[in-house]
Amino acid sequence: MRENKSSLSKSRSYKEIGDFWDNHDLTDYWDKTEEADFEVEMESEITYYALEKSLSEKVRILSKKRGVTPGTLVNLWVQEKLSEEKEEIKQI
Repeated sequence: MRENKSSLSKSRSYKEIGDFWDNHDLTDYWDKTEEADFEVEMESEITYYALEKSLSEKVRILSKKRGVTPGTLVNLWVQEKLSEEKEEIKQI
């Protein structure tokens, strides 16, 4: 890390910056901040899997009821199932 990258905390490492902000509130330093412009490029991979039509309809109905997209609901379910199966996955 470049020396004195964090001007507010006077920290010299990312750990020190984290420690500083764990114990301080930004509102106490708001007048010392300046606007910053930056771009974030996030890459994610989308993979499509076939789903039976009747299952797809049920997912759509449940996701609407829960206020999330069908993709979000399916991702949550898959995450939960994979967490349950983590020992088996480690062997793969």
